[in-house]
Amino acid sequence: MKTKFEILSVNVSEKKGTIKVPKAEIVLNNQGVENDAHSGDWHRQISLLADESVRRFEKQLDRRIEYGEFAENITTKGIVLHDKVPGDRLLIGDTIMEITQIGKKCHGDSCQIYQLVGNCVMPKEGIFAKVIKGGTIKPGDSSVFEKAN
Repeated sequence: MKTKFEILSVNVSEKKGTIKVPKAEIVLNNQGVENDAHSGDWHRQISLLADESVRRFEKQLDRRIEYGEFAENITTKGIVLHDKVPGDRLLIGDTIMEITQIGKKCHGDSCQIYQLVGNCVMPKEGIFAKVIKGGTIKPGDSSVFEKAN
């Protein structure tokens, strides 16, 4: 099963636990996003969050939330990310990512995002992936979800 979706923003941070800054494009390599604090040889190289999750959470907080504020590398639209499973794939532009984890442990007060926002959507609705095929990603790129067999 293949489903198309949109890329709204691509974001990078130099330090873990901090808000990511939107960029015109990001480059994926075998370690994750170039110049991002979370890149490395592990299963959570890239973080993704759906705009639909951000906007729902925004209503709870009663304030505007900017892309990257929840430390997501890629903000999507038109796909429910948190109902996917490890092994599913995301084809964005000429890159390929494999989903490795849904959600994560919240670090609470030790996290800048939690300190600034007061809560976080990533523990329940953020997803993580590793790079299968690198390349460049920018907002508006052709994007397809592919269910694992």
